[in-house]
Amino acid sequence: MARHYCSTCRYPLNACLCAYIQPIYPQTQLWILQHPSEVEHKKNSVRVLSLVIPNTRVYVGETQDDFAVLRNELARCDKPIYLVYPSQQSVSVETQALPADCVLLLIDGTWRKAFKILQLNPWLTQYPTVHLAEGYESRYRIRKSSRSDSLSTLEASAYMLRALDAELDIQPLIEVFDVMVDLRIKAMPPAVQSRYRKST
Repeated sequence: MARHYCSTCRYPLNACLCAYIQPIYPQTQLWILQHPSEVEHKKNSVRVLSLVIPNTRVYVGETQDDFAVLRNELARCDKPIYLVYPSQQSVSVETQALPADCVLLLIDGTWRKAFKILQLNPWLTQYPTVHLAEGYESRYRIRKSSRSDSLSTLEASAYMLRALDAELDIQPLIEVFDVMVDLRIKAMPPAVQSRYRKST
């Protein structure tokens, strides 16, 4: 039997998020380089992020050619631009006086796929790199990771936004993300549900 999907949030009707969406409009612009394998992923947090922050920009690809449009738009951008990626060269966003009216570039994919995108796009190194300080624990129970601080793109975006603008209420992001996770768990077989509940 074919599943029916909501035309707005594009989730199955029994997991529709529309009733939980409270849009927010931060000063900071989020431009996301998304690995192609994430686009149709059932656990795609960028889809939820884009529903809550409608002006989020998503560019799908891996290579420099894939991101030609993004590169052109960045060249015309008159705002400070920062790449969000933890590395030896990056600095903690919490310790910097960065303007909230800026562009954050985030790479959406597994660690391995994000690293591949970075390697295939050396032009990204022209931008200052920032990361979140330690101490954040992911709420993404349905996606396995060897690290508890391995944040989804939505979580990383939310905490980055709060670090740049302490007055911004990021709860609409966190709350709908929690709803999405809970609905995904409820759609699992009972034995699988109990496994995830035990891990909380």
